[in-house]
Parts: sequence; structure tokens; C-alpha cells
Amino acid sequence: MPEVLKAPLVVEFPFTRSLGPVQSAFLTGLRERVVLGVRTGDGRTLVPPVEYDPVTAEEIRDLVEVASTGTVTTWAWNHAPRRDQPLDTPFAWVLVRLDGADTALLHALDAPGPDAVHTGMRVRIRWAEERTGAITDIACFEPFAGGQAERTGHTGEFEDPVTGIVAPARLDYTYSPGRAQTAYINALADQRNVGERCPSCRKVYVPPRGACPTCGLATSEQVEVGPHGTVTTFCIVNIKAKNLDIEVPYVYAHIALDGAGLALHGRIGGIPYDQVRMGLRVEPVWTEDARYPDHYRPTGEPDADYDTYRELL
Repeated sequence: MPEVLKAPLVVEFPFTRSLGPVQSAFLTGLRERVVLGVRTGDGRTLVPPVEYDPVTAEEIRDLVEVASTGTVTTWAWNHAPRRDQPLDTPFAWVLVRLDGADTALLHALDAPGPDAVHTGMRVRIRWAEERTGAITDIACFEPFAGGQAERTGHTGEFEDPVTGIVAPARLDYTYSPGRAQTAYINALADQRNVGERCPSCRKVYVPPRGACPTCGLATSEQVEVGPHGTVTTFCIVNIKAKNLDIEVPYVYAHIALDGAGLALHGRIGGIPYDQVRMGLRVEPVWTEDARYPDHYRPTGEPDADYDTYRELL
């Protein structure tokens, strides 16, 4: 049994969002070292502010300043900070009810160790040296032995307010394709397409999944398919993807390899995009290192009859 493959993968993209009037005022306030909450109809002050009362669902816009000092309501120690967390040394995650607020704000507390943190301790905001209008304008909280910080009485009206933010999103994980797809990937290195046949319905799955999703039975019988195949359906891509060196427009298609029981997807090349069609017969063009098909090109064969692939659309 060959070793099952695994590899580290990263999914990363910038997330852009616009801000309503309440969040705009809150983040612009942080840029100016002012913390704003929002007052509900029954007099509660919510920090961070929200646009709708979580109890009554009524829209709320009454902004009110709270202090930069507060009290820890609960906490948890972070022994091993991860990339892009507020501090690169061990710290506490804390919920802090700022003076003048009725709800707590989650952030980091810079403390020498867990023994130095307790519920009820007094803390204050440590502001970032450079502030842009984001929650990271609060660098962290730090222990504080004094009373309430003074407030400026700010109304929430700012020049040049922050109207949108860009937040990077990233997910790091290790992926293992399992037994069936490991065999499929290893076969690609030999320029072969290998699927697995269901012992009941006899459908050949490429790429194999280790089990038939229709019958619920494990698959183990390997079947080599292709290399030629048929375009069953396709789409024309007109938006250029970042870090993908392919000129638009280009075509991605579902391709039913000869002998396969379902179609896989691949890029079509070697033909103008507006000449790609259902039934087009294609063959793989392998990457320079011959590890997998870079794209598929026409074989020159006559188009396949619709009845031969209509069940594979």
C-alpha cells in the first residue's frame, strides 16, 4: 500500500466591506483615540456598537463616548500566539467592560503571565502608534491601577470618516487526499488517469473518491481511462484571476474521459474560445514536469454524438 499523500495548503484573500454610519463612527473614533458605543432605547450602552438593538431589533444610532479604561469580566490565557494576533508573546484574551459601557469588548491583554490576570482587574487601552481606523488601532489592553479615564464628550462626528475596510482572510491547513486520490495523483505522475469502479452500479469515478456516492459502497477496483475525452459542457471565463498567467477569455469545461462514469473539469486550449463546443473530442497536454494535465486540446476526431455523453452532463 503506497504512502497516503498530504500537503500544506493555504486559502487567502482580502475581504472588503463597506461600513454603515455606526461602524464608520466607531472605527473612525479608534483612529482618533476615542471609543464610541451606541445607546439603546432602554438606556444601555453597547460597545462594540451595533446598528440594531439585539433585544428589540430596533435601529439605533445614538452614539455615546465611553472611557478607555475598564474592567476584565472574563479571560483566557494564550500560551502560543499565532501569526497576525495582536501580540507575539504570550498574552490573555480578555472581555473588557469599558467604563460607561454595559457590554464587553474582546481584545488582548499584555500581562507577564496568567497569574497576573484575574476577573475584575482594571485595565486601559494601549493605542497603536499608527492608526488607520480599524480594531487594530487598539494595540492591546494593559493593567491599570488608576480610576476612570476622562472622556472628551465626542459626538461621533468626524472629518474624513472611515467608510470601508479591507480585512485579510487566511486559512492554513493540511490536506490529505486519502487512499483513492493518492493512487490517482501517483498515476498522473506517469501520465495516466486512473479511476475506481463501483462494484454495484459499475460506474467509474475519476477522480476516485474511495466510495460510490450513489450506492454507498467502497470502491477498490482500479480502471485506467482516457486519455482522450469529450467536452460535455463548458463556460467562457472573462475575468482574469490573480496569480494565474492565462489570458482571458479562456474556456473551462467538463470533460468525460473515455471509460469514465462522470466528467472532470479542465481548461481547453489549442482552439479559439468561441469554437469550443459540446461533443468536442480532446486530449491532455501535460505540464513541463509531466505531473498533471495543464490543459486539453482538440484531437482532430469528429465530434462525439450527443447520445454518447448526455448522461454525463
